[in-house]
Amino acid sequence: MIYDIRHVTTYAYESPVSFARCTLRLEPRTGNGQELISHRVEIRPRPAERNVRRDFFGTLTESVVIEAAHRNLRIDSRSRVSVLRQPPARDAVSPAWETIRDLAFEVTSLKPSSPVGYVFASPLVPVLRPVSAYAAESFPPGAGILKGAVDLMRRIRNEFRYDPKATVISTPLGEVFDKRHGVCQDFAHVMIAGLRGLGLPAAYVSGYLRTIPPPGQPRLQGADATHAWVSLWCGAELGWVDLDPTNDLLVGNDHIVLAVARDFSDVSPVDGIIVGSPKQKLGVAVDVLLVE
Repeated sequence: MIYDIRHVTTYAYESPVSFARCTLRLEPRTGNGQELISHRVEIRPRPAERNVRRDFFGTLTESVVIEAAHRNLRIDSRSRVSVLRQPPARDAVSPAWETIRDLAFEVTSLKPSSPVGYVFASPLVPVLRPVSAYAAESFPPGAGILKGAVDLMRRIRNEFRYDPKATVISTPLGEVFDKRHGVCQDFAHVMIAGLRGLGLPAAYVSGYLRTIPPPGQPRLQGADATHAWVSLWCGAELGWVDLDPTNDLLVGNDHIVLAVARDFSDVSPVDGIIVGSPKQKLGVAVDVLLVE
C-alpha cells in the first residue's frame, strides 16, 4: 500500500516573533515493513538555517532557525510511503513473559533497537505501582507475552475513555490513570508504564493512522491524524510487535510510523522556542491518502 501524507502545522502569534528555533521530526521511517519513497518540508517564512541529523533513536531531526520577524509560521510536510507488514495473530504462540523479561535484562547491546533501552522509566513514563499492578492482571505466571499484551491493550481500550479535552501532553501519567480519560498518547504512555513496571521492553511509536470504516460502523479514533501506539519486544523470533491500545489493534498496513523512542518527549513532531509573542494559536491538519 502506498500513501501520500500531508501534515501541516501552523502557528498564529498575538504579536510579532523576532526569532524562532524549531525542531522537526516529520520524516517517516524506513524499516519493519515500511519504506519512505519521498519527503519534503516547506517552511514559511523562509528559515535562515536548516540542519539535519539523525538522533540516537534513528529519527531524522531537522533544526530550523527563523530570524525574520513574523506573526504566522507554516510548516508543510509532504511524504510518500509504502507499507507492507503482516502482524502476528492475536492468539499467536509466544514465549512466557517472564522469559522475555529476563532476556531483556541480559542484553548487552546499547543500540537504538536494543530492548534494554526501553525497560526503564523515561521523562513522561514513570513506573508507578498502581499502573504496574493494573498491567499485572493481564500477565499471570507463565502467560505468553503476546497474549498478555493483547489482553492489556483490550482492557485499556474498554476501560479508558477517549476524550481530547481531558488532558494535555504535560498531564502526569498518574492523573491520566486515575481519570481513565485521555487521548492516544495517554493510552500509549499508560500501557508502556504498565509493561515496563513488569520489566518488559516497551517503546513509544508516533505516526499516522488511516482507516475507512465498514458501512454503518464508527470511524476509528485518531483516523487521518497524528497517532501514537506501543511497540513491545517479544523476543528474538517475534521481535518488536506494535499494538494500538486506542483502537485495540495489532498494527498492520493502516499505520504509518514517524518515530520510535521512549515516550512523546523524544518524538514530538514540532517543538522549539520563540522570542516575542506571549500567546499563540496552534493548528494541525493531517491528510492520509491511499494512492495504490
